[in-house]
Amino acid sequence: MPLAETYLETRHHELRKTRMSMLDGNLTGNLRSVQAGVSARAYRDGYWGFASAPADGADVQARVRQLAADNARTMVGFGTRTTLNLPGAHYRGDQPAQGRPALSAADCGERMAALHAHCMARYPGLRSTRVMITDEHHIKQLQTEGGGQALARIQRAAVYVVLVGQDDQGAPIELAEIISGLGSLADLDWSVPALAPALDRLHDHLQAKRHAVAARGGEHTVVLAPDLAGMLAHEAMGHPCEADAVLSGAVTADLQGRRVASDLITMVDLAHHWNGHELMCPVYVDDEGTPAEDVTMIERGMLRQFMHSRETAARLNLAPSGNARAYGPDDEPLVRMRNTAILPGSSTLDELIAGVDDGYLLLDTSNGQADATTEFMFGVNLAYEIRAGKLGRAVRDTTLSGSALKVLQSVDGVGSDMKWSCNGYCGKKQPMVVSVGGPSLRARAHLGGE
Repeated sequence: MPLAETYLETRHHELRKTRMSMLDGNLTGNLRSVQAGVSARAYRDGYWGFASAPADGADVQARVRQLAADNARTMVGFGTRTTLNLPGAHYRGDQPAQGRPALSAADCGERMAALHAHCMARYPGLRSTRVMITDEHHIKQLQTEGGGQALARIQRAAVYVVLVGQDDQGAPIELAEIISGLGSLADLDWSVPALAPALDRLHDHLQAKRHAVAARGGEHTVVLAPDLAGMLAHEAMGHPCEADAVLSGAVTADLQGRRVASDLITMVDLAHHWNGHELMCPVYVDDEGTPAEDVTMIERGMLRQFMHSRETAARLNLAPSGNARAYGPDDEPLVRMRNTAILPGSSTLDELIAGVDDGYLLLDTSNGQADATTEFMFGVNLAYEIRAGKLGRAVRDTTLSGSALKVLQSVDGVGSDMKWSCNGYCGKKQPMVVSVGGPSLRARAHLGGE
């Protein structure tokens, strides 16, 4: 089959990762890896064909491109499909390298040991400490049949410091301070002086958690700190606004143009900048070679837009948004989020708390999951009671659950604070580097309890 009969895109992808871990001052893990390869995708008669190889070179690229075209032709045997006219522009340009020279493993080990020593000296009641650092750098060279030619980069780093104590019954309790950001570990300030104030606050929370009480199960007024608001935006509403999920029957398919949240809520998936600053996961061009555009999923409570690849945009007669992303050299692009957030409002956190007669402040989450109906459940590992507008006792680990649609519709206060983080991965057939952001929110939701 001549390649000219098939739409083709080619990606050379290099992924470099560093991960080091330290337990009680002892280095327990030191992983540095490099994965590289070339992949190609071909579109023919309504079907995609994909191929990849863990090497590069003109002969390898030619073979991979031919295999992708052959695979697309093989897929046609499954039945007739309409061939879509794949829309969208084709990006041309190179994203320059930025940041400081990388830290050596020895430098990283010394900084980790200094953090451990500081914690053990300052907080003598600790049972243990864990320190982990990660650094991840993607370099992608893209070429599309439509004339696209681009070099794209994603680089992010994170530092985790975990303090482990024990509660009044002698059971272990732990809390983590996490910082993350754009660039490498050399671009983050994770020195002891920089982290000391945050570690003091973390230790204060750990001491409060020693005497924690169980939450009362049921629906309550809750104030969600930015970390939980970002999780809610990503997990509970972000995934149902990915156009492949919409086409597969997500509840959002029938809600476009309708009210789905309080008019205080605006939720976006941003491409690369917000408020004049480059975001933690800047995507200027996606892995189909499409220029990346911001997507406003919810605007003042109304469901407006979905995130698109070229194919989903063609199926819905819309423009692609630059959301087709692949994690590794041997992964196909899927519709994925980039920098997803609920935008800030005008209230302070103190004002949100003061407006609660009987409820909870939820500060940190350990995990989260949601489905296409927007039903979600998040683990909550740091929370406090609110009584008559004042903070009360710490709360034991619990869960937050409900329908994101109902929770967002109940929002009656949005904070002016805004926090971004990019320390985790999004899971959807393959991991993905994303960032999430949000302000504090006051809403109604269900807490697990005894």
